[in-house]
Amino acid sequence: MNATTPPADPRQDSLIEYPSQFPIKVMGAKVDGFVQAVTELAREFDPSFDAATIELRDSRAGNYQGVTITITATSREQLDGLYRALSSHPLVKVVL
Repeated sequence: MNATTPPADPRQDSLIEYPSQFPIKVMGAKVDGFVQAVTELAREFDPSFDAATIELRDSRAGNYQGVTITITATSREQLDGLYRALSSHPLVKVVL
C-alpha cells in the first residue's frame, strides 16, 4: 500500500456473493404466531421467500422453537435490515 492508496474498509468487504441463498436461524418462545411473524418478516425483505422451505426444531423441553429460514440475499443492506427487524421483534429471542 502506498501513500495515495486509502486503507481498505473491512466493513465493505463481503464474504457473501450476491444474490445467494442465505439461511438464518431464529429462536423464540414456542407460542402461536411466532412462525407466522418470522415468515412475514422474511417476505418483507425477500418477496420471493418460500414458506415451504422453513425448518422447525423444538427445544428439548419444548418451550422454545428454532426456525430456519432461507432467503435470497441480494445485498448487505437487505441482510442487515432483516437481522434488525427479527432481533427487535418481541417474540424473537436470538437470531443467528
